[in-house]
Amino acid sequence: MRRTHRTLAMAGGLLLATTLSCTGTAMAVASPLSSKTAAAAGCRPLAGAPAQAQAIVNAACSQIGVPYSWGGGSIHGPTYGQDYPGGGPGAHDSQVKGFDCSHLVQYAAWQGAGIALPEGSWNQAQWSGATARFSRDQGIAPLQPGDLMLWASNPDNLHSVHHIAIYLGDGKMVEARESGTLVMVSDVRLNAQYAGALRIAGTEQPPAGTKRFMTWGTGVGLRPEPGTGKPPVTRLPGPTAVDVQCQVHAELVNAEGYSNDAWSYLPKYKAWISNIYIDDPAAWLPGVPTC
Repeated sequence: MRRTHRTLAMAGGLLLATTLSCTGTAMAVASPLSSKTAAAAGCRPLAGAPAQAQAIVNAACSQIGVPYSWGGGSIHGPTYGQDYPGGGPGAHDSQVKGFDCSHLVQYAAWQGAGIALPEGSWNQAQWSGATARFSRDQGIAPLQPGDLMLWASNPDNLHSVHHIAIYLGDGKMVEARESGTLVMVSDVRLNAQYAGALRIAGTEQPPAGTKRFMTWGTGVGLRPEPGTGKPPVTRLPGPTAVDVQCQVHAELVNAEGYSNDAWSYLPKYKAWISNIYIDDPAAWLPGVPTC
């Protein structure tokens, strides 16, 4: 296992460039300076929506003016991206700290509502936790702020989704569009590549008295006690959203160059996890009481 905020699977340079692109073939380049000025004033929920949906929008809007960076961003905020293999404005995105389209959406869903979306716009488009879906033919009429709008090279095939944005209401959306621009508010583009939308608000929230975190690594064991002396109750197959009730200092764990003696209790599993496998900069989790 490996501690990382993002893993990008290579499927051939050209395919990777296509699937991670947030440009689309029909999107015009906007001026970063003018986009930042215009978007900062109007990025907010523009119609009535549940509190959870409003929180998703507010989290995305908090990043207005942050640069686009191909492959950049995580649930924690902007990161340095990758150099776009197709050249152009993204050829030096490894030196740009920002978001691409799917990581802005992932950040907003997690920070705003504790919703753990997968990486990649095509994976987000097919997310099994969606509470509602809307076809391209329905346009924007049924959408509410916080819904995720999709664009694809083949709108009938969600595997081909290459861009994703967050609806604000009144025909506006917030997006990380493409290299050379900033996170911005844009007019909705109901063009030939529009592939519909999905709703993520309304999903399960952390139980009272817990705080939600993301784990990292694969095959992470959850123990019946805060230590490794007994076999795992279960194992997490990959990064997973977990709700922590409290934490204690117990057995020291060493993994991947990290050391931590803190353990957190997960009431859903009735088990403990070493804090070393919780994706948070702090070894002792902020806002979580001692057991």
